Amino acid sequence: MRTLVVDDEVPARERLRRLLADIDGVEIVGEADSGIQAVEMIEAASPDLVLLDIQMPGLDGFGVIEALGDPPLIIFVSAYDEYAIRAFEVHALDYLLKPFSRERLAEAMQRAQETLSGEQRIAQRLGPLLESLASQGRYLERLAVRDRSNIRVLQVDDIDWFGVEQEQVLVHVGQQAYPIRSTLAELEARLDPDSFFRAHRSAIVNLGRVTEVVPWFKGSHKLRLRSGTEVELSRARARDLRRMLRW
Repeated sequence: MRTLVVDDEVPARERLRRLLADIDGVEIVGEADSGIQAVEMIEAASPDLVLLDIQMPGLDGFGVIEALGDPPLIIFVSAYDEYAIRAFEVHALDYLLKPFSRERLAEAMQRAQETLSGEQRIAQRLGPLLESLASQGRYLERLAVRDRSNIRVLQVDDIDWFGVEQEQVLVHVGQQAYPIRSTLAELEARLDPDSFFRAHRSAIVNLGRVTEVVPWFKGSHKLRLRSGTEVELSRARARDLRRMLRW
């Protein structure tokens, strides 16, 4: 079982490496000390399993998952006993709370081996998890996107809008647009509804970037953003926006 260890703390990575050395059938294919490096190594090495820390600077464990189109099996490793733990226990493969025992790690790794043998897909587990986190009030704060050969971490508040072009979702920041591997429905479930608004079926706008509601034709409107971009506002959604903005 080809395994990648991801943690921003050296002692934590060293301890995992020592403990994994005693578990049969495990091959450590690398270590990453940040979320961005983790995404790059996962795409390069295609591990079967990732032991993934949650709290990391720049891009956290959730951001790593969102940046990957088809993530491998994930076992979360964290020192924080927060609401996410319960959600992971229900929906994710496993969640190790630091400090965990040798036996607890072995149990998690055995579960991973059984899952791989059964050819279960992690996407089937993480989908309900992300929905659960969104329903509990955890909204996206950062988003990882591809910028040529690099990974760029965007603050969600800096995003102008999300749009669909030729079946590809693009993140628009000023005059730049970055493709991402998510649907608008998935994004809408993870974004704060007080800040982001579904203008029509092919666009979600950051209300903090809207400067004008511009009349268009036959009673329809467009939303003009700070960047100068105008995004169509459907008639059905205009009624909802009117209630929100009270215009």
